[in-house]
Amino acid sequence: MEYDVYIHIPFCRKKCSYCDFPSAAGHEADMESYTDALCKELALKSETLSMFGKASTIYIGGGTPTVLPIPLLARIIQTVQAVVPTSENLEFTVEANPGTVTLETMTMLSTLGVNRVSIGASVFDDAILKRIGRIHTSQDIRDAVRWARAALIVNVSVDLMYGLPGQTMDILKWSVGSSMDLAVTHISVYGLTVEDGTPFAREKATGTLELPSDEAEEEMYDYLSETLPKFGFRRYEISNYARHDFLCRHNLGYWQDRPYFGFGAASHSYHNGKRTANTKDINKYINAVGNGESPAHTEETVTREKHIEEFCFLALRTAEGIDRDKFANVFGCEVENLYQKSIDDLKSKNFLEETTTHFYLTPLGMKFGNQAFAAFLL
Repeated sequence: MEYDVYIHIPFCRKKCSYCDFPSAAGHEADMESYTDALCKELALKSETLSMFGKASTIYIGGGTPTVLPIPLLARIIQTVQAVVPTSENLEFTVEANPGTVTLETMTMLSTLGVNRVSIGASVFDDAILKRIGRIHTSQDIRDAVRWARAALIVNVSVDLMYGLPGQTMDILKWSVGSSMDLAVTHISVYGLTVEDGTPFAREKATGTLELPSDEAEEEMYDYLSETLPKFGFRRYEISNYARHDFLCRHNLGYWQDRPYFGFGAASHSYHNGKRTANTKDINKYINAVGNGESPAHTEETVTREKHIEEFCFLALRTAEGIDRDKFANVFGCEVENLYQKSIDDLKSKNFLEETTTHFYLTPLGMKFGNQAFAAFLL
């Protein structure tokens, strides 16, 4: 059986104003001991991985993996290559933030077998980058992409955001145009969400966070969903667009109900009907692994009902949608047996369409995805 592997690096040079991800700044002193623990956790689970099958994708994310010193990041990659059995057509991604990479970084990644990088661009506007707490400039984004190409990494993705403070349609169009100039192969687009506990949440509470209006944000969404396909980027998931065959296979694994193994603090695993999560606390993670203990702090057996719900709304995130035959093979019944009323309701709103093989969201359904997903809760 094939599966996916995720490795979490919880360090950042600076925490962004909107970020509620499990990451932290100012932990440079922990980087070496964290690397030791991570490599040990990988080695301890190598036999389990071998028994399970082969990894079809590996993804090192964060946080900011490239904030690690090159020797530490190289050691992690070398450990992964040594202990994780992989398929021949392996997709190996590393998140690489502008301002934390050099040509040397990209050359090391390429030399050690990384064949895809995901660059956290956000926006090609220096004033907004500073406003949202990013450490890089628009020139840093361009440099990062060009260094990746110079290191012979062809598959380069960038993340773009919309609905940011101070962002206008012209700035968004400039960001898209700049990405086209760099000839990236994949673009992820995310609308700003103000999460509890973040600096932006505190600003919002005091009335000092000035965001584009709902109408302006909707216009940005519409521009992206209509324009990126014109540039040759196929929308294969609600927030993701790719040229040709450059879809992110790792993320598709989550949406297609494939098993995955997570390593590092705050990572998650899902296989054999069970879901586990490692502790988010960096020092607790280091100590647990160092003492030969499991860093996993929760374990959930996924019920059939929950599995059905997740199978459906994760599949509906993709352009392909719910595979009728796969659903029947996994759950022993037809989709309509459980969801006929929801299907009829969503079709009446022009949110859902069907073929003989799939149910999938229309562009309107993707725009109001949360409403469509809610209809598949049992």
